[in-house]
This record gives sequence, structure tokens and C-alpha cells, in this order.
Amino acid sequence: MGKKSKRNSGPKPGSNRAAKLEARRLEREAESVAPTRPFAGLAAECDLVALREFVPSALVELPVRDTDEPVTAATVLPGAVAALVRDENGDAGRYVGLQVQAHTADPAADLGAAVTWAQNAAPGTSLTFADPQADSPRLHDVLDADTLPAITVHQSFDWWIPEGVQPAPEVAATVAQANAAIMPSARLTADGVVAAWWVDAGERAHLRWVRPEDEDALMLALARVHAAGGLHLGEGSRFAGSFRTHGLLVPVFDLDREKHPDEWAAPTVELGKRLDDALTVDAPLTAAETRARDGLRGRQVTLR
Repeated sequence: MGKKSKRNSGPKPGSNRAAKLEARRLEREAESVAPTRPFAGLAAECDLVALREFVPSALVELPVRDTDEPVTAATVLPGAVAALVRDENGDAGRYVGLQVQAHTADPAADLGAAVTWAQNAAPGTSLTFADPQADSPRLHDVLDADTLPAITVHQSFDWWIPEGVQPAPEVAATVAQANAAIMPSARLTADGVVAAWWVDAGERAHLRWVRPEDEDALMLALARVHAAGGLHLGEGSRFAGSFRTHGLLVPVFDLDREKHPDEWAAPTVELGKRLDDALTVDAPLTAAETRARDGLRGRQVTLR
């Protein structure tokens, strides 16, 4: 008797392998329709990108519409969960995470689903994965799009533990470990400057400025300013390159770490003016500007 053919034998329905294959299929489908700029249209777009990609520890008071249940967005929550609700002196502290362990290709959909969950969940519960559905609200559906929310930058993760709570030893150890790895950070505050973030990386400090302009238009403006010798923040600074993330371009500058973050505010305002002027130029690049653009592109990376 011949052996039974195993050809075309797929995974057994309901098996772990079948579930993994289905998850991969859904992930590929989601990636094919992922929005280029998921937070476009929100006043907080640039800061949300920064908080999701590189800011260590910060809290954002989300301008949630039509609710008496405030929700706070955090750079990262314990366990990198999507959301949690905790008891804070008898009140419910409702949080959603920006840097999460599991996510879809649309972070605005993830956050919309997480905010909706947090508004209705009971203290002591958490949400590992937002898992938005086709009819789930996106972040734009639950927030006041025109409001730039208040952001509080922390230099530790001590806020993971509610005030007045004595944490278990393993929880205290986790917070201490996270605090040991954190880099001092600050958000620059100055007229006309939004989403410019300073960080002390050790040997030197950096400024990462998430800009709202179209990537190609901003690249041309950077090239014009660079060719004119103005792509810097003054003494003790150097243009290091740029990266692309969530449809936005982020120029990066190396800085003298001995200077206080506030000392870079005025130079950043001046750089912003030079870029704004360059963005209004409607003419082909000169030969020098073309060389500058090509050099800038050579130092550009893409995060996602």
C-alpha cells in the first residue's frame, strides 16, 4: 500500500500555527493600508511622533472630547501595555501608552481604541494590545484636534507608582532598573518652536526637531539653509543628520552638553526663521544647494 500523500496539507484549523499564519496575513493587510502620517490633522502631531519614537519619560493630558473622564498619554507604561486604569486616592487614573509592545500599522487607530477602553475600564485593569476594529474610533475621533495638550517631562519613571503606594519589591526593582537607563530630556519652550526635544546622551547632547512640513519641501529648505552656512544652532552645535518617521522629517543636531537646554531655545527660534524663509523660495536649487541636498540625503535614515 502506498504512503498517504502529505501534499497540500495545511495547518490544522484552530492550531497555534494556523493562528500565527492568520496573524501574519492580517498584519500584511494592515501594512498595505498603513497611513503615511497617522497623526496628521492633530495640533499635537509632531509631539506625538516625538513621544512615540524617542522621548524617554513624559505624560500628556489628552484633550479628549465629550467626556468627564480625563485620559493621560504616557511615553511608556509598565510592561509597555496599551492602557491601564489605576486607583489614585479614590480617583481613577486613566492612561494610554505611546511606546507599546504590540501594535498595528496605524498608531492613531491603536490610540483611539486604547482611549475608548481606558474611559470605560475599572481601576486595577490593563490592556495589553489595543486591537482596533474596522469600526473603532481613531485618535482623531476622540480628541479636540486643534488643542495642543500640556506635556510634562519626567526625568524618571517614579510616576509608575501612584503617590502614597508602597510598591512590591519586584515593582520597585523594575522602576529602579528603568530609571538607571533613562537619559535626561527636555522639550524646548520658545515662540514658534514646537516639538524640539533636547536629550543628554552622555558624551554629547542632541536636539531632535520634529517638523510638520512635507518631507520633500523641508529637505529643499534644509539644503538652501545648509548651502548658505546657516544649518546650525550657533557655537557648540553641529548638524548631525536627519531621520524620517511617520511621514515627517526630523533634523538632528549635536550639541555641547555643558549648556542648559534653555540656552538652545533662542538659537532654535533663529534656525526656524531661516527654515521658514527657505520654505517660501520658489526656484530651482542652485548648484551649491543641490550638492548640499545630496549630502543631506546621504545622512538620512528612515525609522518607519
